Amino acid sequence: MKGPYGFEANDSCQSCKHRENGFCQMPPAALKDFDAITFSSSYPKGAFLFMEKQTPRGIYILCEGEMKLSVSSNEGKTLILRIAKAGEILGLESALSGNPYELTAETLRPCQVAFIRRDAFLQFLTKHPEVYLAVMSQLGSHYQIACEQLRTVGLSASAPEKLARLLLNFSATGQETKERNQVKMPLTHEEIASFIGTTRETVTRTLSDFKAKHLVQVQGSTLTIQNRGGLENLASL
Repeated sequence: MKGPYGFEANDSCQSCKHRENGFCQMPPAALKDFDAITFSSSYPKGAFLFMEKQTPRGIYILCEGEMKLSVSSNEGKTLILRIAKAGEILGLESALSGNPYELTAETLRPCQVAFIRRDAFLQFLTKHPEVYLAVMSQLGSHYQIACEQLRTVGLSASAPEKLARLLLNFSATGQETKERNQVKMPLTHEEIASFIGTTRETVTRTLSDFKAKHLVQVQGSTLTIQNRGGLENLASL
């Protein structure tokens, strides 16, 4: 039965449909102990799990939905680092080190999240050292994504190149529709600007140029890739 946010909440890590693809893919004995220390909650769109510079309370497993992870400057500028998907673990680096959260985590749409207190998680790892492989896999994935974002924001020469890279990434990893080459865009123009380090006006103007050149078509939140080769050529400039 669907809950108030339109999805079926998972009551157990052992029965979660994302378990085989996410952090919770672990031996049965470890999964049973892990399930015993998790506390599951549902959040509406626009809710904050944690904010940068906060003391880490624990880790969060994204069971359903999408999460926006960002950093901010003292001047109030925001850079979106990535969009977390179901099956990912959030706050892992800070939970392991004890250092404040480096990121702010905000729901892009309704989400179900499992929370594990930091002390309970560290005790769990001590009891089940085999889970460190999954921990290292998550850390490696986060590092790879951060490096790719740095390349896009810091080394891409133009707004069209940055936007082309992002749209291709959306088409590869986003929420797919029934039609081929279509994807639901999780971000507004202003959020896209924060993702690629430019202004909302530049995003709107560049996207209009893409549409005029029949590279993409946008209807509401649905993005259709009309000319993937053209976007790839822009992204590799």
